[in-house]
Order: sequence, then structure tokens, then C-alpha cells
Amino acid sequence: MSATRPTVVLVHDGCSDATTWAGVVAELHRRGLSVLAAANPLRGLAHDAAYLAALLADLDGPVVLVGHAYGGAVITEAGGAPNVVALVYVAAYLPDVGESYDDLVAGLAPGQGRARLLRTGAGDELTVPREWFPELVAADLDPELAQVLAALQRPVAERVFTETPTAAAWRDKPSWALVTGADQALPPEVQRFTAERAGAPVTELREASHAVIVSRPTAVAELIHDVATGR
Repeated sequence: MSATRPTVVLVHDGCSDATTWAGVVAELHRRGLSVLAAANPLRGLAHDAAYLAALLADLDGPVVLVGHAYGGAVITEAGGAPNVVALVYVAAYLPDVGESYDDLVAGLAPGQGRARLLRTGAGDELTVPREWFPELVAADLDPELAQVLAALQRPVAERVFTETPTAAAWRDKPSWALVTGADQALPPEVQRFTAERAGAPVTELREASHAVIVSRPTAVAELIHDVATGR
């Protein structure tokens, strides 16, 4: 790790936005780190990774790149940027080249796919139905807060589930993973398998939901801080 403290760049999940990182950002600021929460476009893996790569190119100094859930696929594709010194996957999956989300779930956790997602009027966009949001995404949050997150969610292009990376940054960059053991949105089996395949040290929060960055911001920030400071 560089002697210069890196900037932490956070990449959010689908059906979400950068505000979900608010608690993590506050915790990292208290620990003296510079942070940027990127606005993930959610238009497809190739598009979103190109957007992130352009953002990274504008940053001076080293970067620790952090992805939540689908954000893990985005940092896998874009994380080969020369200023990226480490990758952190939070309730995320680490796809290999040519491997989509749908491929991983079908192979490791059949029946736990995206069947309960709702197609919007735009046709190729998906969202989490509000009545299912607390159970699928935020079971360890206060129900009122879970419904706030449901109301704030952004639809995601369906191709984020089917597009595949052309590069796998975790093959060349040090990587860490936080696995959410009670996740109903991204099967823990997928999280564990892809992290272990990458040789990433795993921290598991067995009772954490998919919304761990909101429900457990201190635990998430502690892992990121340890990676960024070389602890």
C-alpha cells in the first residue's frame, strides 16, 4: 500500500443510489480518510464500468475501490485502473471474465434469482416491489427506514444481470470481502464462493442483511479503513 493515504471510492448497488453510503462516509471521515461516493448509472456493466473508469482517471493518488453488491461487478471490470491499489467487496460478488450475475446464481443458489423484481413501464428496467423490500433487502433495519429506502430506489437496467466482465481486477489487485450471512437479495453462497475463489480474506456478518452499509456502517467502515491504512 502507498505511503500516501488513498482516496476511498464507493460504488453502490442496483436499485439504490449513493446516499446509501452516508453512514459509511461519515465513519470514514471520522477516521481521516478522503471519500467519494460515485453515482453508479445502473445502465449495464459495460456502461457503468466505463463511467467509473473515467471518474478514476480524474483522481490523483492511490484509490481503494469499494463495491456493494452489483457494485462489485463494476469494480471488477473497472478496477484495473493503475491508481487502484485495493478492492473491497461488501455484500458483493466477484465475477470472472465472461461470467454474469445470472450465471453465478444459477450455478450456486438456484431458485434465489431475481424472480421477485418488478418490471417497470420502461420495459427493460427492474425494481424491488415496495412490499418485498424489507424482507429481501433490509431485514435488519427498522421497517420505516426500509420503506424509505424502497421509496428512494432507482430502477436498474435488466442487462446488469446478464452482461459479463471483460476483465477481472481481483486477479491482479489485493482484494477483501465482507459477506452478509442473512442476505436475501444476493445469496451468501455466491458472495462466499467468489470471494474465496479470488483469495480475498473474508469477514462475515452472519445476521446482516443486504443493506449492511446502512445497518452496519461502522463494521463496513472499519474494514475499509483497515485496508486503506494497511492494518
